[in-house]
Amino acid sequence: MRTRSQLVFVILFAVVHALPCVAQTVVNVADNASLTAALRSARPGTTIRIAAGEYRGGVYQDNLHGTREAPITIEAADPKNPPVFRGGNGGWHLSDCSYLVMRNLQLTGHAINGLNIDDGGTYDTPTHHLFIEGLRITDIGPRGNHDPIKLSGVDDFTVRRCRIEGWGGQGVDMVGCHRGAIEQCSFRGKENCTQTAGVQAKGGTSEVVIRRCLFDHAAARGVNIGGSTGLQFFRPRGVKYEAKDITVEGCVFVGNQAPVAYVGVDGAIVRFNTIVHPDKWVARILQETTESGFAPCRNGRFENNLIVFKRASVNTFVNVGPNTQPDSFAFAKNLWYCDDRPAASRPQLPVAETGGVYGVDPKHSQAKTSPFKPTNVQAAAFGAWALPTEEKSEDEK
Repeated sequence: MRTRSQLVFVILFAVVHALPCVAQTVVNVADNASLTAALRSARPGTTIRIAAGEYRGGVYQDNLHGTREAPITIEAADPKNPPVFRGGNGGWHLSDCSYLVMRNLQLTGHAINGLNIDDGGTYDTPTHHLFIEGLRITDIGPRGNHDPIKLSGVDDFTVRRCRIEGWGGQGVDMVGCHRGAIEQCSFRGKENCTQTAGVQAKGGTSEVVIRRCLFDHAAARGVNIGGSTGLQFFRPRGVKYEAKDITVEGCVFVGNQAPVAYVGVDGAIVRFNTIVHPDKWVARILQETTESGFAPCRNGRFENNLIVFKRASVNTFVNVGPNTQPDSFAFAKNLWYCDDRPAASRPQLPVAETGGVYGVDPKHSQAKTSPFKPTNVQAAAFGAWALPTEEKSEDEK
């Protein structure tokens, strides 16, 4: 049985491949002026195809509303030769939209954000039903709090197969977003960039799955489940947690100061991930929002993961901060291997682990087609390559 967030991709797949009986309008554009005109006149069923070439950043449009049967689509005319949006404060800013598809564009060198999508400040009417695929976003910021993809007040969304390299803040920053999936994306950090997180889910974000992504020396926190948000920015208003019902699964983390941080969370699961050589900690349990009534960080689960680490780097496995409930966390069925001191593979955790395996060398594959896949039979049941394949729903058969 799928959760609501796991159904998001199935629903949006149907949206992207709308029924052929719905009238479609294709508008071809080749410069900023024609793009602006096409966005202003877009209606349900419009597909805007952008020719290869270089375009100015700073594209803005609000109230783009497709329908379930006839979404509005913005895409490269040639996915193998995508248009490049370069420079300026931001790449694209879309506000108060619904049933929108965006795919195969390149955004680079923007000072503030790459792609910024929000609800226009109308918290009771979120932007919804977005499908973002195949974007390449590079060199955002590169210093300070500047995000390649920023989502504020967005519900029912998928971000899929995007490549993000070099940024200042969070690779994908969600504030008050619900029922979403971020999957098959890659996040690669660069020197001289102040990457703080690969993915961040905060401000009341709930029911989001981060699945089968790569975090390659991406940030101080690979995935920041929660965070610190001003009360006025929470969606919906009045919730007392930064994040809830967040799943991180099937991902590969290479480096990163802490691959995963639970921060002001009221329920999250991190499972079937492969973690290789974290720089300082394997995970963190923190509470950064301490307003009256907020739940302490609690009810996290960490299970079926494969962790390869060096004792020279990792002294404290889980960094626990004040105002948290570490005893509400569960650690189960993880494989831990210390490759510079195999006999010291057993971690010290906030609570006792059940079913853990210690000191078994996973003998990772170095093949490009299967990086960090265990070749040791005993280790094959752990980590990203062991994530169960979901049974197909009736909609997918």
